[in-house]
Amino acid sequence: MLIQRKRQLSWNHLLLTFTLFSAVPVLAQPANFGTLTLGSNNASGSLNGATGGSTSLPAIVSNSDRHDKKCLGFADPKPDHLLVLQKPFSKLRLKVNSGDKETTIVIKGSDNSVRCGDNSNASNKGAILEDGDWQAGTYQVWVGSIEPGVRQNYRLVVQGN
Repeated sequence: MLIQRKRQLSWNHLLLTFTLFSAVPVLAQPANFGTLTLGSNNASGSLNGATGGSTSLPAIVSNSDRHDKKCLGFADPKPDHLLVLQKPFSKLRLKVNSGDKETTIVIKGSDNSVRCGDNSNASNKGAILEDGDWQAGTYQVWVGSIEPGVRQNYRLVVQGN
């Protein structure tokens, strides 16, 4: 009887542990091409990377962002960059310098908010995203291509104020 009781307690403990860990939200994945941290002393910076994934960005994050703008493009399921904001920013501008290749950009915040940008309002082919009300936290950033599997080197420039 005592052995049976110990087995039941062990089984219950295992079940409880599994339940607790399966309920924990997934943390941000490490980035393919690095992290950029912005704070009081540095309100801008840049990172290099390359497009090349074949997964639809809407399948990774969302069909549209918080302003109902369509999220477009293809990328790797793992984010290209992490953007860490040590303080809130009233406005950020993210620009993808990608030469003659069309790019898109998708950003997902730690609160699951989504922001999407492309080159629809620009004379160049690199994506631009300008938005306000950026809270302190970690943001996942994907830079995508319009066609799946297109590899294009780029420089992501972030400016805050």
